[in-house]
Amino acid sequence: MAHLIEVTSVVPASLQRLGELAGNLFFSWHRPTRALFEDLDPELWEQVNGNPRLLLRCVDQQHLDWAAADADYLERYQRVVAAFDAYVIAPAPRTDAPLVAYFCAEYGFHESFPIYSGGLGILAGDYCKAAGDEQLNFVAVGLLYRQGYFSQSVDIDGAQHAHYADSDPRDLPVEPVRDAHGVWLTVKIPIAAKEVTARVWRAQVGRVAVYLLDSDCADNSPMDRDITHRLYGGDESLRIRQEMILGMGGVRTLRALGLAPAVWHVNEGHAAFLIFELLRENLARGLDFDAALELVAAACVFTTHTPVAAGHDAFKDDLFASCFADFAKSLGIPVQRLLELGRAPGVPEWFNMTRLGLAGSRYVNGVSRIHGAVSAQLCADRWPEVSAAENPVGYVTNGVHVPTFLAQTWHAFFDSHIGPEWRERLSDDSYWQALEAVPDELFWKVAQDTKSRMLAGVRERLRREFLRKALSAAQLRHITRLLDPEQPNVLTLGFARRFATYKRAGLLLHDRA
Repeated sequence: MAHLIEVTSVVPASLQRLGELAGNLFFSWHRPTRALFEDLDPELWEQVNGNPRLLLRCVDQQHLDWAAADADYLERYQRVVAAFDAYVIAPAPRTDAPLVAYFCAEYGFHESFPIYSGGLGILAGDYCKAAGDEQLNFVAVGLLYRQGYFSQSVDIDGAQHAHYADSDPRDLPVEPVRDAHGVWLTVKIPIAAKEVTARVWRAQVGRVAVYLLDSDCADNSPMDRDITHRLYGGDESLRIRQEMILGMGGVRTLRALGLAPAVWHVNEGHAAFLIFELLRENLARGLDFDAALELVAAACVFTTHTPVAAGHDAFKDDLFASCFADFAKSLGIPVQRLLELGRAPGVPEWFNMTRLGLAGSRYVNGVSRIHGAVSAQLCADRWPEVSAAENPVGYVTNGVHVPTFLAQTWHAFFDSHIGPEWRERLSDDSYWQALEAVPDELFWKVAQDTKSRMLAGVRERLRREFLRKALSAAQLRHITRLLDPEQPNVLTLGFARRFATYKRAGLLLHDRA
């Protein structure tokens, strides 16, 4: 009988905290931390897609021994550990402030942690990182998928193909959450006349804890074990179950951890079932339905992201009723009462998650000034007594986590011209006025150098793709003739979205002026 044996290298004592650095997503924005892992074995680093935890599991012992004997590497290691401790340990989060619980179906922290699909996840990941930077009292909740985003290939005819691969939790920056007796924390969620068990994992994002649930538990049926297998996978029946685990299971997780959020942030409709769980808690305290709902709404914030109907989840009434009939019965209310919370005018027989978010929140926002106005129009019938311009839908403009996305060329430029403390003063307008004294030509040189790097990167990606498809070199030269790193002074437009119809790529050409 054959046996598989896995041999794992031993991290030398002088580098013992490499494992800790690999387990905290601080590495996702702190480039010196990533450089420590990359320099252990650059070829392996590329093969593991920049995953420090997987690299440590695969790297040869000789590479670790080399690093432990190299004075320059050890010095860099000590600097990274000092920066990590300064960020993560001190100063502590403001625990005297109200706790904010942030719920989202996907989180884009780093490409080696594939539990996201697109912009919603990137924004959610950036929220967590920025909350840590600001030392907010903040916790996040999501789902741990074995299959998150897919690898995409486009064939010679232009057709897109999706390639999925399962992640091994050992290779992800997550740890099981255990109780005082060392038992893995689980929660149970009532779904369609039975209870589904979800395990709780913790990902540490700098200072911020992100709790992730998955249903791949031995005491679940095979069908229920698959609920959290793939992000946005399966049919509506699977989707509603995913969202029940996220919303209802997420609330139960925080309660099991002894946490009492004052603010519940529902980031897009996928997480809106948390409103039902909070409603259940208030009804259990003896409040009537309307009072219980009002108390929930006063504590909830709802962010909507999508300006067209195709981007809003909705479920047929009979599917909803089959999943929530027992839950409604336990509350002592007809399931129709719950259905009404997700009803959009003129759309009978469908339960809409955005409408649930509106019904269960007193604070609603779009994600830009224009999107806020569009969303106010889309949801105007929710408040027929006021005009769309005066209804409660506001906006908070999306941003990015600067340390994650700012090019290294700009990091060095700001360090040189205004000092390294810019990282802690991103919102200080007066501090950034120092850039006015920097000559325009220096600023422009860095901008063009950064653009040259981008053009070179695009050229190389296209070269590899043409080689893989055995396309002609002449065609490649024609397509890349303006992608010249030596000539960056060319107008370049980027469309960083999937080409799904509702993403409205045609808007790029809508108004030429």
